[in-house]
Amino acid sequence: MTELPKTFDPAAIEQRWYAHWEERGLFRPDRPGAEPWTIVNPPPNVTGSLHIGHALDNTLQDILTRHARLKGKDAMWVVGTDHAGIATQMVVERNLAKDGVKRTDLGRDAFVDKVWEWKAESGGQITRQLRRLGCSMDWSNERFTMDPGFSAAVLKVFVELYRQGLLYRDKRLVNWDAGLGTAISDLEVETREIKGSFWRLRYPLEDGSGFIEVATTRPETMLADMAVAVHPDDARYTALVGRRVRLPITGRLIPIVADEHADPELGSGAVKITPGHDFNDFEVGRRAGIEARDMLNMLDAKARICQTADGAVPAELIGLDRFDARKAIVARLKDEGVLIPHVDKDGVEHDAEPRTIQTPYGDRSGVVIEPWLTDQ
Repeated sequence: MTELPKTFDPAAIEQRWYAHWEERGLFRPDRPGAEPWTIVNPPPNVTGSLHIGHALDNTLQDILTRHARLKGKDAMWVVGTDHAGIATQMVVERNLAKDGVKRTDLGRDAFVDKVWEWKAESGGQITRQLRRLGCSMDWSNERFTMDPGFSAAVLKVFVELYRQGLLYRDKRLVNWDAGLGTAISDLEVETREIKGSFWRLRYPLEDGSGFIEVATTRPETMLADMAVAVHPDDARYTALVGRRVRLPITGRLIPIVADEHADPELGSGAVKITPGHDFNDFEVGRRAGIEARDMLNMLDAKARICQTADGAVPAELIGLDRFDARKAIVARLKDEGVLIPHVDKDGVEHDAEPRTIQTPYGDRSGVVIEPWLTDQ
């Protein structure tokens, strides 16, 4: 009898036995008449290698799957990988950058080919790692989230849900990353404290009898303002609710509405409402009876000024980058006499009050995120 080695050498044993199991199809469901048992592997992103979290998660799934087989069930563990569009794109772009090549140098089709090349390389590495972990997956049914069958299935489900009245399209705000040109999830947004400014503006009443004061950290968004909100219990503005103000620069007439979102203790107690470019304002706008499809959008996909649906944006502002537009708009507000100067402790006037502002950034692109109204 051969003496057992003092230490266990997994490399010499595990790979040999795994190959034996896979070659004989022992992970495929093949028990007609047995109780079916199925689990789907949450597909790892094809952006690199598996990490310790994947190792834990897949080990637990493997235990459940092997246990089901031992109980005589027809067990199938579906395996797949995920396209992870934005993350994968950035990995490929970084690889190209090493050779001094940009995505825009290649054109869309050639870049997509590069992405598929990376998927083949990275996806293969991931599936090798899963095998090395000993995962008893049904490799004959391996899937990728961009497979044509998956795309067709998603389309079929969406159409069926729509026909059943369970799905509809409407305008909603997303976290728009103008650098990547795509919407990103809340988890991909990081908030940073930056040195910013706080501008105070006078919005004149429609009849010229006075004005209402608002404040903002994003004066450029006033191009798409649709209301001014005051707290329903704020006695200062009770008589003004329902009246209208004339928006500077655009001339748009917008209503003064009562909404608890306005804080009487903050600033003047009145806030400008831009439902197409602010998540809180979106909800205020809906409560005020503004349909999402009617909310104004003043930015294109590159965060440049575009014309609003009512055509009120001056032509000379259209096409400006949002931050260039901010400077131009502040200058025009000052010229119109509606910018209220900030007086510092030394009695010196400034256009705005310095403030530390919580600002959302894309965690991958590093650009400021814009709430943007899109079809959802």
